[in-house]
Amino acid sequence: MPDYPKPPYPKQKQPMPGSTAKMDPRPDHGEKSYRGADKLKGRKAVITGGDSGIGRAVAIAFAREGADVLISYLSEEEDAQEVKALIEKEGRKAVLVAGDLRRPEHCRSVIKRAVDELGGVDILVNNAAHQAAFKDIGEISDEEWQLTFEVNIHAMFYLTKAAVPHMKPGSAVINTASINADMPNPILLAYATTKGAIQNFTGGLAQMLAPKGIRANAVAPGPIWTPLIPSTLPEDSVQNFGKQVPLQRAAQPAELATAYVMLADPLSSFTSGTTVAVTGGKPFI
Repeated sequence: MPDYPKPPYPKQKQPMPGSTAKMDPRPDHGEKSYRGADKLKGRKAVITGGDSGIGRAVAIAFAREGADVLISYLSEEEDAQEVKALIEKEGRKAVLVAGDLRRPEHCRSVIKRAVDELGGVDILVNNAAHQAAFKDIGEISDEEWQLTFEVNIHAMFYLTKAAVPHMKPGSAVINTASINADMPNPILLAYATTKGAIQNFTGGLAQMLAPKGIRANAVAPGPIWTPLIPSTLPEDSVQNFGKQVPLQRAAQPAELATAYVMLADPLSSFTSGTTVAVTGGKPFI
């Protein structure tokens, strides 16, 4: 097992949505460690939130497995360009699309860019997310509640609806849920509620898409060291982030990538409607 850092982590706070370069320790996305084996050779993948965190690790892994990749991100241009360079270093095509996934028309344009510039969509990874912490329900504004649902679950619907007509049998939809779908953290009430919705959406979607030969699954991460953490949680929570799971640390994004590769792999042809929990030993029921 890699010797990854354990809490307490250094005190740090960032404005939302956070920057990879400013994190201490800097997250490991598999830049030096991930080795591909052509599991996704010739596939075309769309990854939302692919500029940092889990999305960046998945983009690197997919490219090293032979896939061309479109990265959707909000506005983190520097992070996105770093991922683009890593994808192209593997000899794969990389397309960057900035913009707000809350807008249905932007979601449709993301899929259109993938079809036009990559030549299709075989894998859709719905990974982009918004979260914010509040100690009391009275602190959550109507706008904050709506924003969380628009980014985390509405966009997932718009993107999937746009992608499915372009997907052939053997294609895959992979949604990022969370351990919060099963064990909601009260200070992340809005975020946790959307993650429960994502898990339910995935189960229904898998049944709906089965006749088309398209699979739908979810990954439920536990505590993962991404820019979302120092930019959305209180400093004391950041310092001790991950201490609550049996492995007593936060996961690095690189440790999530293999789950997404497995679910995208055409050889996983009977795996649909499931949630793969990557939680550091915390049971996911």
